[in-house]
Amino acid sequence: MLLIGAAGFGAACLCTAGLGASGLGVVGLAAAGFGAAGLRTAGLGAAGLGAAGHRTAGFGAAGFYAAGFGAPGRGASDLGAVGLAAAGDGAPAPFSAEARAHILEHSPLGPPPDDPSNSVADREDAARLGQRLFFDERLSSGQVSCSTCHSPQHGFGDSRPVSEGAGRGRRHTLSLWNVAYNRWFFWDGRRDSLWSQALTPIESDTEMRGTRLQAVHLVAEDSALRSAYESIFGPLPPVSESSRFPPKGRPVPENPDDPRHAAWAGMRAEDRESVDLAFSRIGKAIEAYERRLVSQRSPFDAFVSGLRAGRESAALSAAARRGLELFVGRGNCRICHSGPNFTDGEFHNTGVPPRDRSAGPDSGRYGGVEALLANPFNLLGRFSDDTGGAGAQKLRATRKTPESWGQFKTPSLRNVAGRGPYMHQGQLATLRDVLDFYSTRAGALPGGPAQEQVLTPLNLSSGEIDDLIAFLESLTDEAIDRSWLSPPSRPSPSARAR
Repeated sequence: MLLIGAAGFGAACLCTAGLGASGLGVVGLAAAGFGAAGLRTAGLGAAGLGAAGHRTAGFGAAGFYAAGFGAPGRGASDLGAVGLAAAGDGAPAPFSAEARAHILEHSPLGPPPDDPSNSVADREDAARLGQRLFFDERLSSGQVSCSTCHSPQHGFGDSRPVSEGAGRGRRHTLSLWNVAYNRWFFWDGRRDSLWSQALTPIESDTEMRGTRLQAVHLVAEDSALRSAYESIFGPLPPVSESSRFPPKGRPVPENPDDPRHAAWAGMRAEDRESVDLAFSRIGKAIEAYERRLVSQRSPFDAFVSGLRAGRESAALSAAARRGLELFVGRGNCRICHSGPNFTDGEFHNTGVPPRDRSAGPDSGRYGGVEALLANPFNLLGRFSDDTGGAGAQKLRATRKTPESWGQFKTPSLRNVAGRGPYMHQGQLATLRDVLDFYSTRAGALPGGPAQEQVLTPLNLSSGEIDDLIAFLESLTDEAIDRSWLSPPSRPSPSARAR
């Protein structure tokens, strides 16, 4: 029986952190999507769902969904679509009204939501400054920039199982495509704004290993960066006064003997405050750049545009159409990979085994909430431009609960085909591996209190997996003004409008 999970999403959802499941978890095809034994759940929690997946609510007797679509008495209402064609049977029949309604929920993807916590989020000059900083290795301790792990040539991610910057991380690099649509950032949601997310890798010892003092010195001492920054935000702190502003330093409260912490702690409180403010603005410029990384004109979007207008479109192949019908119908993938960005934006434990058991357990969202609430750059903090808005209210309602242990964020599926390996530790190399995992549950960890409770094998055929892959490939759109894909020749143009 389908359980209704937190935030109203079916526990069956199993949205993994996994295909790829920001900050966007795991790219994970929502295993949730594949309801118990692949049984149709007709309404997700509506009254009348039969135990063990029997169809009730008028869907006919005995109705388990057979993977082969050949069960007697099947009927159009059984599948939620008119005559779902078997893989390989040629062009599918027209979509039912129910399937069509679900498909239309996934497109179009509108512009990114406003971010009132960042007053320069949509300014062109801020985006160009952020672009220059995004590609600047001088923010790190060596030859690492944001683009090292978030490479435009690799879908603003990378092809490694886990990130490798100044050190080796524990999790797979999330793509930055459509990152501006996120509610939470990183796999564990430990940041609540895109600008605060952008600051975190700069000071991470496994990513860029820089410091906030170093970053502010860089902007102040580079004439082009300084001019761009001050035209947007106003004067920088007087970091040239070396007796007040050491060249490097940041808080390291877990290790007070760290030289970086000692340098930071030795500063006057008002000087630390001015550096924190300038550092937060560096993050806001980087956010303004990353908000330009939008994918919304895929073949699937062209297909839906035609469907909405009442005409057939050749934008999707027959296989992709069959995969789409599985996605919104029997698979129920849409429950976690919902809406135009194909994610519910929330966290789920799907039981995918860790890549390296010797590294110890990863608490996921459980530890992420603790880090989020302690972060001085969160949306309740003094560096937000909107401390009383919806983002702040969201944070006030956030709690660390035992159920969040081992949960990871559902990633968007847009541009998913080009960003393997998948899952939060890159455990699964290909989309086929991901679909095989959710179809068979082979190797899944035993269920616990934090794991989604309704997740049983769907037993997809090889042809059905081919069809789902064809559909997922149709979500690809990397068309973007190419001037955003490399460092700009000038840090800030005169134009200020988006």
